[in-house]
Amino acid sequence: MMQMFLIDSNAAHACRHRIVSSKALETLHSVHAASQQGGKQTDLKMLSGWPVIMWLWILLTIMPLLTSAYSEKERAQELMDRFPLIDGHNDLPLKIRVYYNNRLSQIDLQKISKVATDISRLRAGSVQTQMFAAYVPCGAQEKDAVMLTLEQIDLVRHMCNKAQDLELVTTYDDLTNSMMKQKIACLISIEGGHSIDSSLAVLRMFYELGVRSMSLTHNCNTPWAETSTDLYGVFQRENNSLTPFGKSVVEEMNRLGMIVDLSHSSWETASAALKHSRAPVIFSHSSSYSICDNKRNVPDWLLRELEQKNGLIMVNLYSKFISCGKDANISDVADHFDHIKKIIGAKSIGIGGDFDGADSFPQGLQDVSKYPALIQELLKRNWSEQDLADVLRRNFLRVFKEVENVRDNSQHLMPSEDQIPSEKVKNLCRLDRHNPILQRSISGAKFILPNLYLMSSLLLLSSIFMNK
Repeated sequence: MMQMFLIDSNAAHACRHRIVSSKALETLHSVHAASQQGGKQTDLKMLSGWPVIMWLWILLTIMPLLTSAYSEKERAQELMDRFPLIDGHNDLPLKIRVYYNNRLSQIDLQKISKVATDISRLRAGSVQTQMFAAYVPCGAQEKDAVMLTLEQIDLVRHMCNKAQDLELVTTYDDLTNSMMKQKIACLISIEGGHSIDSSLAVLRMFYELGVRSMSLTHNCNTPWAETSTDLYGVFQRENNSLTPFGKSVVEEMNRLGMIVDLSHSSWETASAALKHSRAPVIFSHSSSYSICDNKRNVPDWLLRELEQKNGLIMVNLYSKFISCGKDANISDVADHFDHIKKIIGAKSIGIGGDFDGADSFPQGLQDVSKYPALIQELLKRNWSEQDLADVLRRNFLRVFKEVENVRDNSQHLMPSEDQIPSEKVKNLCRLDRHNPILQRSISGAKFILPNLYLMSSLLLLSSIFMNK
């Protein structure tokens, strides 16, 4: 069926070319006929001495230049109509918290001000599935990260259940069915492992609430994984790979059927996770380090490891990661696609725009409605429609299905009971798990009550001194 669509598209393109050619020939025929009539010397003066065959050659040479821009734009839109985009990363929930304090009653999801994403622009950009990030800042680590993440998950669920155009999906079948219903599918991701507070039980509960992807880190280390940046000086270790508990996180995500996301992770952590995961992994919003040497991007050696695990890199559009500066254009973005394709092929590439999470985007790609312009540029660079269909949609569907297959083949495994050692967390806000009943909090300050033996001793001493 897909091959038929592509053949039909090519045939339609050739048909349009023949129609234009036919009209050009009709025009030439009319000019030639007029040149045979008497009089009209003034109108045809410019044609004197020019044989008709010369005019035909000129028009046929110029015609592709006159029609190519239109036809590529039309081809891009036709292709995206058949293979609408699955976008790997979007931070609209963060902007709704910042600007509207998560009050959906105050906004019209069809048209939202101050943001780059709403339903009307998702439709215009042929985005059929959007991965929405339930992101909370790194400053919430060791504080209320779990609660804030729950609030963001609640927001996405409410948003996608409220709007008729949107639909919350949690499985491969849900996603493919949503396209048949002409819905925009919502997937929920967690951006940063600090959101689970080093608890596999919390990870499992997030899965039950609909989360289907989690990046191991954001811009801060966790006690068990390292980030690609040095913005936060927390949980510093000599070995910046995965700890044993970090490997348990990856294993539990595999068992659950949750996609392991390596964007924001250090290269060493990403490589370790790739080697340890039984399922394909993704970089949900990262670009090529060879084109822009920002540590958030992915070097060629790591891209090759990704390909070996049938994984996916979804190219980020943030200007700082595209051109290593504020100013970038669509051609700069296409350079990343071309390079990654040269290294690992089109079947390992997707798109993760990072709209509403970054503050500057290439000219011509300012919001989610502009995605067709990127596909048009790749068509100009002779990307095949088969390759672009993979980039737009089919590659992510393949990864999602393989992640579910690993889950289905893990039914014999029990939920992991691994726990991170308390000394590795060093979180003063945590309850003393060795003596939880006696721990109390008064007016925000923490007091650990002494055990019963010590209390009895103090009471005995007190009674002795009072009797003296």
